Amino acid sequence: MTLHDDAVLVLKGYEDQADFRQAYLDHLAAHPDGMWKACEAGHITASALVVDPERGRALLTLHKKLGMWLQMGGHCEPEDTSLAAAALREATEESGIPGLTLLPGGPVRLDRHPIPPPCHCHFDVQYAALAPSGAVETVSDESLDVRWFAYDEVAAVADDSVVRLLEATRSRL
Repeated sequence: MTLHDDAVLVLKGYEDQADFRQAYLDHLAAHPDGMWKACEAGHITASALVVDPERGRALLTLHKKLGMWLQMGGHCEPEDTSLAAAALREATEESGIPGLTLLPGGPVRLDRHPIPPPCHCHFDVQYAALAPSGAVETVSDESLDVRWFAYDEVAAVADDSVVRLLEATRSRL
């Protein structure tokens, strides 16, 4: 199975947010390279909101290029075997935390957002990752900073897409 096939299966099985789901499937049908960064019409990305439910907090990264507090995530790579694997890899790389595990049940949300050219759109498949007890974060080369925020602090620092992801994650915890 290819990563493209995995994406189609994940999206076909994803019943929530039907409008996004159909847009993602239409994009993949129209663009055989729609999984990859090189697709200028837009591409699938995978992300994960790292949470520490025991302490009621979420780890956000201050994105180097965008200057915004976001969940960890990014582009799929050829070695990724699934969208879940891509999300977990990105979360681990960007947080510096070993031992993250994805929240069971598959993606938490779908989100489509514009980005600066040459590509114009990310079709983001969003997961949640659980931090192990005593997790210590580190700043990666892709970030200006990483910081834990109490759940009730996230809305003050992040955009609505991150707030919606946190709300959906909390409803599944």
